[in-house]
Amino acid sequence: MNQILDLILFLLPIYVANAIPVVLGGGAPLDLGATLGDNQRLLGDSKTIRGFIAGVVAGTATGGVIALVYRLPFFPDPRMQFLGGFMVALGTMCGDAMGSFIKRRSKVGSGRPFVLDSILFIVVALILVYPLVRPGLYEVGNLAFFLVLTIILHPLTNMIANRAGLKNVPW
Repeated sequence: MNQILDLILFLLPIYVANAIPVVLGGGAPLDLGATLGDNQRLLGDSKTIRGFIAGVVAGTATGGVIALVYRLPFFPDPRMQFLGGFMVALGTMCGDAMGSFIKRRSKVGSGRPFVLDSILFIVVALILVYPLVRPGLYEVGNLAFFLVLTIILHPLTNMIANRAGLKNVPW
């Protein structure tokens, strides 16, 4: 039971960072309206500077609170756990932006579903935090848990956000 709690608490800053831009985003686009030679926006209007910063701050704060009240076994010491919260939050937001960039290059329309939207944010978060954690975090069973839980929760939370009027589309 503790192992599942450990894994969920490790994921929580990632999920918070990914969700907060839906609530606190808006404003200037992260790509500042830039396009490439294909005349497609780099990221699009849904990726905003405020959303990116809010995601990193909220994910980092979540990781910090967890570090203060619960010792995750994946980190060698509590300072690394706090820094890990920042790294997964930053990785989440970078992965989300990368997914949007790839989506634009693949000519998938804005607001259309895209498979990388559901997993790239967690993959990049796991890559960024890699130097800070113990190798046991990357055991196959843990990675499978991360991906399965994310594949289930991501569309579910998007549907809830859509029904609550926070998102225009349910994906």
